[in-house]
Amino acid sequence: MFGLRRFALEKPVIFWSFVIGSVGPVMVFTVPKVRREYFGYKGVEGLPLTYPLPNRARNPPSGYEDA
Repeated sequence: MFGLRRFALEKPVIFWSFVIGSVGPVMVFTVPKVRREYFGYKGVEGLPLTYPLPNRARNPPSGYEDA
């Protein structure tokens, strides 16, 4: 522990970069769970994969023939 204290005092930029960088992967697993359980985050709906077709007869366009 003495080595970390000395490192933090002599080279604080490198020390805090290491601390912040090591917290990032931990947050990947903890933040989504906290958001769901404590803040009621539901997430977004998935994007539609198909376009809904109208429930009627389809008329093909006319007047665009190559002539």
